[in-house]
Amino acid sequence: MNRTIETARPGGLQLAEAVERAGAKLSRIRSEIGRVIFGQTDVVEQTLVSLLAGGHVLLIGVPGLAKTRLVETLGTVMGLEARRIQCTPDLMPADILGSEVLEEGADGKRAFRFISGPVFCQLLMADEINRASPRTQSALLQAMQEHRVSVAGHYHALPSPFHVLATQNPLEQEGTYPLPEAQLDRFLMQVDVGYPDLEAERSMLIATTGVDQATVSPILEAHELAAAQQLVRRLPAGESVVEAILSLVRQGRPDSTGLDEVRAHVAWGPGPRASQALMLASRARALVDGRFAPSIDDVVALAPAVLRHRMALNFAARADGVTIDDVIELLVAPFQ
Repeated sequence: MNRTIETARPGGLQLAEAVERAGAKLSRIRSEIGRVIFGQTDVVEQTLVSLLAGGHVLLIGVPGLAKTRLVETLGTVMGLEARRIQCTPDLMPADILGSEVLEEGADGKRAFRFISGPVFCQLLMADEINRASPRTQSALLQAMQEHRVSVAGHYHALPSPFHVLATQNPLEQEGTYPLPEAQLDRFLMQVDVGYPDLEAERSMLIATTGVDQATVSPILEAHELAAAQQLVRRLPAGESVVEAILSLVRQGRPDSTGLDEVRAHVAWGPGPRASQALMLASRARALVDGRFAPSIDDVVALAPAVLRHRMALNFAARADGVTIDDVIELLVAPFQ
């Protein structure tokens, strides 16, 4: 028994030390991002949590709220190779994935050579993703799910880590192709980007219209992010957290809920991937705060971002003026 305690102790100490080191670096990252992104504390936290959990992020907000700047800043501070694609209706899968070209060598022999597209990076920003055609969206879906792409019958592995941060404009819906449910489910979080408050907008106004423009410096490297993602999975989760996640997700399904409001207003609810996403995100949020384990407060805080794109309302809900956030607030109420 004593031997078990002695051998278990160093592992526990190593985990605690790793969490403390990671928490300190993540605190520096948040401070560095805060130098150029104003008034979006929750957005920055949720995006950072998603990256630590190894997931992709869907950013929804009107133009001018620094969504593109946030992605560029994250790429810099986290030491990731970042690229950007502007999604348009005429964007083809080859424009993202790459293509094979026929070349003739010095010996006169011809052979195909693969030329990689912008998806071969570590942080891909897909701007206005809902303007891409369904065919192009499907090509991106494979990259998001499998971390590899298929071109001309051959698979090509993507760099690691690989993350997609996509943006969507909620206002201009003409000429758009709504994302299918299967692709929405691949995003770990849907982060709604709102307007900054008065003081944040005042600071932004002064900081961005002067001669000197703030810049950010790298804090992490890609391999350190990969190590932090593995550390997230090592954080222990208590039984109360597990039960809270399972209860919250299952109560959001019309066929298994005990809530009359959910049965009356929800067409379909979150699947098992929502539980997985909420568990990883809760652990990642604990790490961002320098804590050694997630709590139910983490689950409650992240539930809207994890669930809102994994549920759909029926006609009765729209007629009654019920929103997805109203339903999620009902689901998390017992845990607040």
